[in-house]
Amino acid sequence: MNPLRIGSPRGSLLAGAVGDALGGSIEFDRIDRIRGRFGPAGLTDYAPAYGRLGAITDDTQMTLFTLEGLLLARKRGSDPVHEVRVAYARWLRTQGGPEVRPDGWLLDVPELHDRRAPGNTCLTALRSGVLGTVDAPINDSKGCGAVMRAAPVALWSDDVREVFELAAATGALTHGHPSGYLSAGVLAVLVQQVLAGVALPAAIEVARAELIRWDGHQEQLALLDLAVELGVGGVRPTPELIETTLGGGWVGEEALAIAVLTALAARDLADGLLLAVNHSGDSDSTGALCGNLLGARDGVRAIPEHWLAALELRDVVERLADDAETTFAR
Repeated sequence: MNPLRIGSPRGSLLAGAVGDALGGSIEFDRIDRIRGRFGPAGLTDYAPAYGRLGAITDDTQMTLFTLEGLLLARKRGSDPVHEVRVAYARWLRTQGGPEVRPDGWLLDVPELHDRRAPGNTCLTALRSGVLGTVDAPINDSKGCGAVMRAAPVALWSDDVREVFELAAATGALTHGHPSGYLSAGVLAVLVQQVLAGVALPAAIEVARAELIRWDGHQEQLALLDLAVELGVGGVRPTPELIETTLGGGWVGEEALAIAVLTALAARDLADGLLLAVNHSGDSDSTGALCGNLLGARDGVRAIPEHWLAALELRDVVERLADDAETTFAR
């Protein structure tokens, strides 16, 4: 079954890409350097990265390949984990990896062959050719490379358990630590629930209930609960608060927690994205995840038009979103 969607899959994908592009220019900067470059408020608009404004990073690249794999699986009636794994092999090809059998159409987009600081864990795991699973992990990495690409899994089903399991399985293809693949499961369920019209705090409760069924959930649960406590308590997150309480977002449980806190605290979508990227950490990933959540809830119209106008590969994101809204509505 497919979810009854009140929210916007297109908004989730586009806002995720915008958050990624906002954070991409400051991904490796500490907050003092960010403020030194842009002023006391930090980054407030796109800044040059990879030779342009609005440049996406590997986060959006891999999110698009995740969605392409899921679309092919649904159209063919094939195993979604297999199709996503093959899609990641195509992404690896765009990053200088080995030749692969052509499939889908993303491989033919020249701009997706640009290297945008791809994560070493993703590259190494995919180059190995070894199938990583939850039961037979490929490594002990809990980097945020699994959660950053997991939002499209929300579209697969209206069954919470099925979505969580699929997101965890696709995350475990590259990241073997529970906090790596369980963060992907939580994010996918959050987006699924928000798309179905569930308020974010209630969506968190649904995802939390599924999370605690899994072995190794304690680390992810503790940080998720802390983010919720801060967010529903009305705390306005500062870069310093994010760093001292939730970390830098380089690992799965931290990236997800930062996205949840900033989404809960956001006055609107733009405010949430700027909260999510202005900190001493993995700004593109936390911006992307916050965008996935707020875009699902608020839709495309909530994204400032000048951010959409300058977004790299907006047409590619929208073409996939159109296909997803048609394919997964059947």
